[in-house]
Amino acid sequence: MTPNAIAAKDAPTQPADGQPAGETVRVLVVDNDIVHARTMGEGLSRLGYDVTVVGGGGEGAKRLDQECFDVVVTDLMMNDIGGLEILARAKKSSPATEVIVVTGHGTIPSAVAAMQQGAFNYLQKPLDLGHLRTACEKASDGVRLRRQNLELNRRLDEKFGFEGVVGSSPQMLALVERLKRIAPTDATVLVQGETGTGKELVAQAIHQNSPRKSKPFVALNCAALSENILESELFGHVRGAFTDASSDRVGKFEYANGGTLFLDEVGDMPMATQIKLLRVLESGEITRVGSNTVVRVNVRILSATNRNLEDAIAAGSFRSDLYHRLKVVTIAIPALRDRSGDIPLLIEHFTKQFAKRHAKTIRGVSLAARVKLGSYPWPGNVRQLRNVIESMVVVDCDETLDVDDLPVELDPGTAGTAPAAGEATGGIAALVGRPLEEVEKIFIRETLKLTGGNREQAAALLGIGERTLYRKIKEFDL
Repeated sequence: MTPNAIAAKDAPTQPADGQPAGETVRVLVVDNDIVHARTMGEGLSRLGYDVTVVGGGGEGAKRLDQECFDVVVTDLMMNDIGGLEILARAKKSSPATEVIVVTGHGTIPSAVAAMQQGAFNYLQKPLDLGHLRTACEKASDGVRLRRQNLELNRRLDEKFGFEGVVGSSPQMLALVERLKRIAPTDATVLVQGETGTGKELVAQAIHQNSPRKSKPFVALNCAALSENILESELFGHVRGAFTDASSDRVGKFEYANGGTLFLDEVGDMPMATQIKLLRVLESGEITRVGSNTVVRVNVRILSATNRNLEDAIAAGSFRSDLYHRLKVVTIAIPALRDRSGDIPLLIEHFTKQFAKRHAKTIRGVSLAARVKLGSYPWPGNVRQLRNVIESMVVVDCDETLDVDDLPVELDPGTAGTAPAAGEATGGIAALVGRPLEEVEKIFIRETLKLTGGNREQAAALLGIGERTLYRKIKEFDL
C-alpha cells in the first residue's frame, strides 16, 4: 500500500439502519486532499460501510483494477487521473457500481457530463457530511436491492432449476438433458408419471429455465374442482354470471398472461371444459364466464397426468384433438422404484432441507436406516420418501436418523434386510439357474446402489472386506 492509501477501518463500524449483517457495502473514497478524503471516509465508516480511502486518482484507478467496490466517492478535479476517468473505470470494471462525484469547481457542464456517464449523484464542496451520507445510503439501497434480487434468483434456480431435479441415475440424467432442450422453447408439454414422482417440480423447472421465468407460474389441479368452478378458475367470470358471482374475477389464463399455466391432473378435466380449453389453445383467446368480450392471452401450457390418456380417449372420456395439442412434447418421469440408485442422494437432499427448515442438527443417517429406506418399494414415490425423511427429522432426538425414527408405514417385514437384488431383476426366482458369479455381481451392484457408492458401507452389508469388494468391482467391471 502506498503512503496515500489509508483503510478507514479504525472508526467504530455499527451496521447502518436496515443493513443486514453480512451485507456490508464496500465504499472507495478518492480525493487529492487526503485530509478531506479521511473525513469523508470516517463519516461513512461510522454508518457501517467498509470504507477504503486513497489520496489521488492514480491510486484510485489501481484499486478499481484490483478490487470490487459497491460505491465510489470521487473528487472531480485531481492532479493525475480525474474524477470522470475514475467514473469510467468504475463502470467498466463493475456496471453495478454507483459513483458519487464531489467537486469544488461545480459547473452545469461538468455536472451534466458526470450524470451522462452514469454518475449516481453530484455533490459540491464545501461538502455537507449529511448530504454525503444521504447520497451514499440511497446508492447503497440500490446495491442491496440488486443483491436481494440476485439471491432470490439464486434460490429460485436452486429450488426449481434443473439441479433441483435430484438424481444421478441414467433415467434422471436423460430427463434433465431433455428438460434443457425443452425449456427455452414455447412448446406445450405433457408430463406423465405416477402420483408423487414430482410432475409439478418438473413443470416449475421448465418455467424457471425459460424466457418466461420473470412472469407468473400458475398451477391448477383440474381434479379438485367441479365443472362450473373449474371453468371460472380457468377463464374467470363477470358479476352475476352465476349465483354468488358478486364481482368480476380474473381467471388463471389472464393471471398467467405472459407466463406459464400448469394444468395438473388434466386427464380428469370434464369433457365440456376440454372443448373450451382446446378452443383457447387454437385461438389464444378466452371469454370470461357470463361475458361476450374476448380477451387475448399469451400463455405457455404445461400439463400433467398420472392416467393413460390414450386409454381415456378409447373410453370416450378425453378428446383426441386436445390430447395431441397438449403432447407436442412428452416427458415421462420414472417411478422411484425404477431408479432406486437415486434414493441415497434423495435421502441426503431431504435430510439437509428439513434439518434447516425445522432448525434441527442432523449429523447423519445410520446404515441400518439407509438399508430400510433403500429396500422399501415406495409406492408413493419421491413425495412419500420426502414425507418420511421430514417425519424422521422432526421426531429425531439424538442428531442421527436411525430405525427408531422411521414411521410405522415402513413395514419391518418389507425392509431391514440386505438390499433385495433379486427384486431388481424379477425376484429370487429369477436368480435360480443363473451362474453363481452372475448372482454375486447382481448383489454387489445393487448393494453399491443402496449405499450410494459407499464401498465401506457396501462391504459391511455384504460381509466382506473392502479389498475384496474393490477386487470384485474391478472383476465385474462395476
